[in-house]
Amino acid sequence: MDFSGCALVKRVNATAYHHRETEFNSSSNLDDASLYYLLEEWALNPSGANMKMFLIPPVVCLMAGVLIIPTILFVIFSRFSIRQETRYMLLGNALLSDLIYLLFYTLSAALNAAHVHLPKEACVLLLFLLAVAYCGGLFTAAAIVVDTYIAVLFPLRYIAIWPPSRTKKIVVLLWMCSGAFPGIFFLVLSSTHSFVSCVLETCSVPVILILTLNGTDAVKLCFWLSTTVIFLCLSLIFCCYALLYFKTKQSGIWESICSRASVTFLMHNTVLFFYFFPLLALFVESFLCINVVIRLQTGIWVSLTVCNILMILPKVLFPFLYGLRYREISASLKSIVRKKHLHLVLPASSPS
Repeated sequence: MDFSGCALVKRVNATAYHHRETEFNSSSNLDDASLYYLLEEWALNPSGANMKMFLIPPVVCLMAGVLIIPTILFVIFSRFSIRQETRYMLLGNALLSDLIYLLFYTLSAALNAAHVHLPKEACVLLLFLLAVAYCGGLFTAAAIVVDTYIAVLFPLRYIAIWPPSRTKKIVVLLWMCSGAFPGIFFLVLSSTHSFVSCVLETCSVPVILILTLNGTDAVKLCFWLSTTVIFLCLSLIFCCYALLYFKTKQSGIWESICSRASVTFLMHNTVLFFYFFPLLALFVESFLCINVVIRLQTGIWVSLTVCNILMILPKVLFPFLYGLRYREISASLKSIVRKKHLHLVLPASSPS
């Protein structure tokens, strides 16, 4: 890694502070070299107090996720009758992906806030694992919706269409796609030497996202292809939910707003909204940055907000709004809590 080059950037930055501030706050009329220079400076010298504030949401979400996700995973994988059902296998896979994403993103945000510089290879590996975990969660969410669609509209043929044995193969396929999809892009970026060493030292996901919009053609192609695939998955989820609603509307299950079907549908769409809105915000912010409608600094703050708050929020809401809605899981959790309570009470109530 080119540490001397990064050190030179720091020394030059120290001698041109006021000129730099003016350029950074106005991203118009900047050539590619100046833009890379300013983004490298942001990665090397971010505002310490503000960066530490952005660390709070990932840490809080990680703590909430660590409390609930492993418990649900334990219930799913410890009970044979539960883990043999397609919906629970997919739910467990989605929760596992979300937990991995929360762990690695919080690690990345903590290292960035602490100004810990990673080797280029370590940062690339961390970014790759984040991409795999995010794709795994998104692809599994799409599979869950397709499974629900088939189960509701084709109940008599559901077992034939989607048996548990096929689900295991689908889960393996989802992880293969989750690894192959970002893997191809990382190989393209590596072969075209599109990684910037100084930016990769801090391994800041929001800064790297901004950097892709002003990088080489290969970088831009990877960014827009990734955006297209993500929006296709979200469109599939939305279409399945919309078709489910319109095809079951005549059955009368939507007449009461407090019915289980209505509440479940509302919660699922809430999770879908929290998945969709951050990506839409990133897309709009990217479009505005490319067309120089907003300042570069504003774009980076928007990316920080989206990545550190909005993109991790559905990861921690998913087990509460989705996983705990299943009767078998909630009943198993209550049973575990009751057994624990009895285990604590019985020794205390025994005669001395």
